[in-house]
Amino acid sequence: MEARLTLLPANGYRRERWRNGAGWTREIARGGSGAAGWDWRLSIAEIDAPAEFSRFPGIEREQLLLCGEGLALETGGRTVRLDPPHGRHRYPGEDAVRGVPLGGQVRAFNLMWRRASIAAELWHRPLVGSLVVFADAGSTWAVHLLAGQARLGGAADGALLEAGDSALLHAGAQRLRQPLDGHGEALLVRLVPKAAGPQ
Repeated sequence: MEARLTLLPANGYRRERWRNGAGWTREIARGGSGAAGWDWRLSIAEIDAPAEFSRFPGIEREQLLLCGEGLALETGGRTVRLDPPHGRHRYPGEDAVRGVPLGGQVRAFNLMWRRASIAAELWHRPLVGSLVVFADAGSTWAVHLLAGQARLGGAADGALLEAGDSALLHAGAQRLRQPLDGHGEALLVRLVPKAAGPQ
């Protein structure tokens, strides 16, 4: 498997209904071939009114507030608030969750992954100059630019990102080192396949 870098412009995200039909999402990317057609998925949820979230058995979720005055997640008799600027919460996809936007419409970054086959981590980082992404063999990294401008990879063959754009870095069979240069704020996602257990 060869390493590859893919730019995903914001105007290319696919807008589709939630699984339960209660809202809309813009899909950034997906990977793998699990029961739902993917093992991981990145998207931006559009939440304009209180709504029940779709349930995803076997899936872990993490949501991070992108814009709006806040989002209340009501589940199991308790409420978790995602407050500005970038409140976040991780929870099982099986949970019954109701999202209530606070003060008007909100947008939330949505990371989902199949817990049996993928290990995932999400970081929010300021960009001031340069940082380096060290991608282990077989891993996939995603960069979603919240603000500013950045380039992932070298000047000749890198991906230039504007605010709202994303990029995917597949490491291939060898460990990969890629610079991320720019200014602003970014979300970094690491997705690593779990080793197959005994058959």
